[in-house]
Amino acid sequence: MLMDPEQVTKVNFQASKLGIGTNKVGGHNLFDGLDDHNGYEVIKEALDSGIQMIDTAYMYGLGRSEQIIGEAIKGYPRENFKIATKAAQDPDNHLSLNNDPAFLKKAVDDALRRLQTDYIDIFYIHFPDERTPKDEAVAALNELKNTGKIRAIGVSNFNLLQIKEANKNGQVDYVEDHYNLVHRDVEKTIWPYLKENHIQFVPYFPLASGLLTGKYTAQDTTQFSEWSTESFEVIINNLKKIKPISEKHQATIAQTVVAWYIANPEISAVIPGARLPEQVANNVAALKVTLSPQEYQTIDQLFGQF
Repeated sequence: MLMDPEQVTKVNFQASKLGIGTNKVGGHNLFDGLDDHNGYEVIKEALDSGIQMIDTAYMYGLGRSEQIIGEAIKGYPRENFKIATKAAQDPDNHLSLNNDPAFLKKAVDDALRRLQTDYIDIFYIHFPDERTPKDEAVAALNELKNTGKIRAIGVSNFNLLQIKEANKNGQVDYVEDHYNLVHRDVEKTIWPYLKENHIQFVPYFPLASGLLTGKYTAQDTTQFSEWSTESFEVIINNLKKIKPISEKHQATIAQTVVAWYIANPEISAVIPGARLPEQVANNVAALKVTLSPQEYQTIDQLFGQF
């Protein structure tokens, strides 16, 4: 069933479980054919629709996504939504990964300026570097948390050992990582530790780059080179089996998949992306899908092998 907004452990605010990922808002270095005006309208549509979490990063357009968000949020009460951003790529060193405390502190200040806001709700170390002790990196962010510049500390793309090192002093609030119905490794590798330590989990790529939208057929396997022909066919056939659940709720397969994440108690927020405002509206419609326990289990079991 759909979860009510819940008090997030270790940080004193509530957040809706449906957010928006913004790598297609200003992320010209990541995607071709993006229009900044569309990105601006995507953010406004999200806020107008009641979405309460905007997830961005320096790497999305090398700061451009943050700039567009900073313009789009003007006129909206800041307390009504949360902003999460990330940094690790050093613009002064060919975008090499950097978790140095001084770099992270400067990255927060730079992000605050681009976002035109006084605080960041969640600041993630986007990727681990190979040299900085992770507890020292997090300690630097904790100093900023104590000053109010950021309100929660996150790490992204960290393996279990790196998460443990980062959380040595119990200061990590969030972990963001690759997770969806066809990429479920983290359920075994990091979720037990996160649950034990009251750390929230946010997945990225919830629709597996479009694979889980239901718009592809078994003949489209060449568009997803990650999968063998056999595995791809299993995924497509399983999505067909979800279709009766979707039809019962007058929803698309994509909305039903997003509803499954929303219903998952181990997931703090779901952040599907959008290139156009109408895609935001399609994502928001997932909130109308209230899966029964049996429907939830059916979807869970269909993709259990992944």
